[in-house]
Amino acid sequence: LEDLQDAFDFCYKVHYQPGEDRSRDPQYTRQLQALQAKLQNLDQQRREVLAQMQQLLGRSETLRELLQQELGDWRERQQRSCLGAPAETHLRPLETWFTELGQGLFQLRQLLRALSDLRHKVTYERDPLTAETPLLEQRLQEQLTDLLKSAFVVEQQPSTPNTFKRPLVLRTGSKFSARARLLVRLHDRNHRMEATIHIDRDPPKVKGFRKFNILTSSSKTLLAGDSPQEGLVCDFQYLTLKEQKDSRSGKGSKGTGESPLVVTEELHLITFTLAYAYCGLELELQTSTLPFVIISNNNQFSSAWASILWFNMLSSDPKAQQFFSAPPPAPWPRLAEVLSWQFESVAERGLSQDHLLMLAEKLFG
Repeated sequence: LEDLQDAFDFCYKVHYQPGEDRSRDPQYTRQLQALQAKLQNLDQQRREVLAQMQQLLGRSETLRELLQQELGDWRERQQRSCLGAPAETHLRPLETWFTELGQGLFQLRQLLRALSDLRHKVTYERDPLTAETPLLEQRLQEQLTDLLKSAFVVEQQPSTPNTFKRPLVLRTGSKFSARARLLVRLHDRNHRMEATIHIDRDPPKVKGFRKFNILTSSSKTLLAGDSPQEGLVCDFQYLTLKEQKDSRSGKGSKGTGESPLVVTEELHLITFTLAYAYCGLELELQTSTLPFVIISNNNQFSSAWASILWFNMLSSDPKAQQFFSAPPPAPWPRLAEVLSWQFESVAERGLSQDHLLMLAEKLFG
């Protein structure tokens, strides 16, 4: 395109002489006809390039929708694995696909910028670049933004280093860790990307809902390994929670006027926020953990874990912090499956039908 455009521009400046009546000069007429042919060829080539761009953006949109489905499946597997289910939760395949698509979209972005530069050098009436390039840039920007926002995920849910393999139950004063990953492995090594964490950024409007502070550093630089295969990770380790004391309420009080949830049914969220920048594109990316329960002593552990089981079995909204204000009942087949996962996670073997029948008789008579 650039070569065609330069050839046309050169001929235009050499041969076209507006304001002079040279209609009777056959050589000038031939030069104008050749110039018109060059312009038509240039116009056709521009339209073909734009059509290819449209086609590529359509294909990338289809691929992005497929990746969203794959990512949704991974989230479900991660949620099941938190309950003890045997599930494959490696992110490497997804990371590879997200990165490839991100690279393709950023390359298209560079090409569109090059097309804009060509348009500024040479344009004409009904120039397709003038009409279509801004729309393509907007469509591409939307695709890149959606891809990057969905690519920021919680790789490791909040968990304490215990032997029970039971995440999402944290204890005040005890250390825990959580890790987020950006699946698009594209970053500028000269630009430092900072990730921060917040607990209960938008807390539910419930009187008596406890508030907590994260005592250790709540910001971290996004780590990129020496090789691009190691990914982009923000790993928060040795975090500690401390409850904020409400000076207006008495000792042990959780507020008056409403019946707030018991401690083991109070659900909390940690939000990761990342200031992303690459090739002139700057975005704020966010992702949240699954809801977790915060206890203050080990006697509350069983009840807290029951809440985690119940929520992840039955909630369709991963951010429903008021789930236990009206918890739904669980069908026995679903609960039986989850109980079997529990045994398998610690005993390497699930429950048989006889085992489940015995538990059902104990529960229901």
